[in-house]
Amino acid sequence: MGYATTILGLDLGKFKSVCCVMNAATGEHGFETIDTTLTAVKTLLVKHASADRSVLLVVEACDVAGWVYDVGTAIRGVTVTVVHTQGDERWRWRKVKRKTDRDDALKLARLARLGELPQPPVHVPSPERRQWRRVVLHRRSVVTRRTQSRNVIRSIYSQQGLSLARGNKQWTKAGVAQLKADARALDEECVVLDLWRGRLHAELALMEAVDQQLKVIDAKLDQLADADPRVALLRSVKGVGPRLAEAVVLHVGDDPRRFRSGQQLAGYAGLVPKLLESGQTTRLGHITRRGPALLRSLLVEAAWMVYRLNDWAKAFVEKVSRGGRGRRKLAIVALARKLLILLWGMLKSNQPFREPKAKTPKVAAMA
Repeated sequence: MGYATTILGLDLGKFKSVCCVMNAATGEHGFETIDTTLTAVKTLLVKHASADRSVLLVVEACDVAGWVYDVGTAIRGVTVTVVHTQGDERWRWRKVKRKTDRDDALKLARLARLGELPQPPVHVPSPERRQWRRVVLHRRSVVTRRTQSRNVIRSIYSQQGLSLARGNKQWTKAGVAQLKADARALDEECVVLDLWRGRLHAELALMEAVDQQLKVIDAKLDQLADADPRVALLRSVKGVGPRLAEAVVLHVGDDPRRFRSGQQLAGYAGLVPKLLESGQTTRLGHITRRGPALLRSLLVEAAWMVYRLNDWAKAFVEKVSRGGRGRRKLAIVALARKLLILLWGMLKSNQPFREPKAKTPKVAAMA
């Protein structure tokens, strides 16, 4: 803590935020409450930063942490650290009699003073990258809404004892045309026995609106992806589409070497197994699932396609699953981890993917 004389542990809230102001040398502290606005945060930082005082601002990763980071880094003498507390035992509040915003702010300041903040700190991308990442995340929420509408439509037919085509066959042009033929507007002329048709009509209208917005979002994402050559570089792997490629580029960042190893990157994505040790017993559990859920889910989805299209991926899955179908999903998750590290290596070297050559068996020399 030699580079900071004052530590600000800021517990960010939706409307109000609580700041613990701590002297880095003595540990003496007090509290201030401010509005969660750009002006209030800037005023707080300018107040405590001066020519003879340097400030370390510590905040938890959340929706507003991005602009707080931008405000802090723009002020001379202020260093901003964003920490990820998810899954950290020091942030579990079980069996405590009190938990307040002041307690959270004080804990941030104390751990910063002791040098025990969760490591590594959260990488905060540029505002442009954050906006792009938010659109990618928003696309996933729009797809989820469309899936909800499809599930509601299937439920409506099931309640009437009617069946629909399985899988995506129902959502082709012919399948949707069949649904529209059964739908009726939910107006005054709709009789009681046809109320299910009115519900179907309303849900089809919602699904059509969502589909239209999804096309708009995809068009914008494609435009952004076409302007970034790294997205095209990652798509040289068979089965890697534009959405996964841009997600990897956005989460790895402009400098892929900020990850020291593939193991660290896999840990960041939550694709490493939990380590469980007790005495002389050591075993690996399920993956940690920490870090960006969107990146992790896209990797697993793409791993299935990569598995179908690449011989090297099929060989890897067969090796991990040991030829058993019961371990196939486990092997796909392992392939997702391998795929992430592979894409990271491509970003570091700026070289397109080259499929590894199959190993030829050694022939014993004739005596």
